[in-house]
Amino acid sequence: MLRDSREIDLPVEEVVVGDTVIVRPGEKIAVDGEIIEGASAVDESMLTGESMPVDKAVGDEVMGGTINKTGSFRFTATKVGKDTALANIIRMVKDAQGSKAPIQRVVDAVSGYFVPTVMILAVLAFVAWYLIGPEPRFVYATIVLVTTLIIACPCALGLATPTSLTVGIGKGAENGILIRSGDALQTAQQLDAIILDKTGTITRGEPALTDVVVSPGRREEDVLRLAASLERGSEHPLGEAIVKGAESSGLALAETKDFAAIPGHGVSGRIDGHDVLLGNAKLMRDRGIATSALDQSWERLAGEGKTPMYVAIDRNPAGLVAVADTVKPDSKTAIEALRDLGIEVVMLTGDNRRTADAIARQVGIGRVLAEVLPDDKAHEVQKLQLEGKKVGMVGDGINDAPALAQADVGFAIGTGTDVAIEASDVTLIKGSLIGVVTAIEISRATMRNVRQNLVGAFGYNTLGLPVAMGVLYPFIGLLLSPIIAAAAMAFSSVTVVSNANRLRFFAPRRVA
Repeated sequence: MLRDSREIDLPVEEVVVGDTVIVRPGEKIAVDGEIIEGASAVDESMLTGESMPVDKAVGDEVMGGTINKTGSFRFTATKVGKDTALANIIRMVKDAQGSKAPIQRVVDAVSGYFVPTVMILAVLAFVAWYLIGPEPRFVYATIVLVTTLIIACPCALGLATPTSLTVGIGKGAENGILIRSGDALQTAQQLDAIILDKTGTITRGEPALTDVVVSPGRREEDVLRLAASLERGSEHPLGEAIVKGAESSGLALAETKDFAAIPGHGVSGRIDGHDVLLGNAKLMRDRGIATSALDQSWERLAGEGKTPMYVAIDRNPAGLVAVADTVKPDSKTAIEALRDLGIEVVMLTGDNRRTADAIARQVGIGRVLAEVLPDDKAHEVQKLQLEGKKVGMVGDGINDAPALAQADVGFAIGTGTDVAIEASDVTLIKGSLIGVVTAIEISRATMRNVRQNLVGAFGYNTLGLPVAMGVLYPFIGLLLSPIIAAAAMAFSSVTVVSNANRLRFFAPRRVA
């Protein structure tokens, strides 16, 4: 913080609009503001969902909670406290959570009518037997009253739903899926649309080296080794991805002399007696290096959602290295499995349209919502809900939290942020989209089990109640004993519990 021309440290709560804040490499930006001096690359993934750091210079806006990656800069605070973008997201999460209505259980409503109805029928049966029944009338009437009340006891009805839900939630835990409530488990089987965040959900959420393209006469190993050796002196995340890619290929990196970072353009240095440049097209143009032979490859890589960078050696174009946020190995398989379950899959991201479309093509998603700000993600979920669909949302970042809370069922990637996990209904501990498929399968199996229990419980009462009231006595002389009625009532409860426990043997489909 800069006050009275002096640099001082202050708690973020004491920052006011108009203060000048100093941000060093690796620090978290405290409040929203506008850069007035310096330049850097800022990781805004927590707010925008874009995996690649964004270059910032004088006049650009920075947001509180994002992370400064490389350079140092100063900015003027424009929004503090509850007015920051992060505070607005938190407020939206609370609003969405508060507006989500609990699922009304059909069983509760039916039980509310069933119990008084049975009591009325028991009294009517008592009166009928007392008035027109055989002697001793009072004894017969009392037996019918007691038997009717016993056999119609709604124990099995009350156990039908919670026992299945309990076993289903436990089955989810066995498969690395934490389900917050029975409501979430019930709703998951009704989903007909799933919205997937891109960064950290479909993709790994961090840049990785994907391609090396070289000019005629050059070797990939040589170009990559020089590019990685040059980037070893850089703190930029894209440079780190190139270095990791070279090291994973077993290349030995060389020392760089006269290293220089050119903000917003690239880096330069001297390696093994060669002048090496790595950066964007503008850097190459400024240094008078013709890149026309590589431009077609650059366009192809950019069209695939990757970030290509030119490499020049001794003022001659040597090739391209491309970095991208790569797709998780099982994302495509999981998305195909979701479609097989009859669920529409939509990708939602704050990333740019070109990158979003490229990732969607890789995993087979047809509907893409790109360049969506955090404030609008929840609105996109609402739009689908207004189409009459039950919507699930899968995400991992703070920027996804409002949408997770707004969705009928929110699935949080367990490797994501605490805010996203708190806003969700289901947490996928393993961080794989296959967990969404498994959760829906468990939900459907559980609710199928619940329906079986309810049919059994209602069927038992429907058949047993007339017998207990003595309807068969005039025809075959059958009058149910209270002891048998008690045993039958207990057996119905045992049947429901046993059926619920069958879920323990349920094995979700393994998508490979």
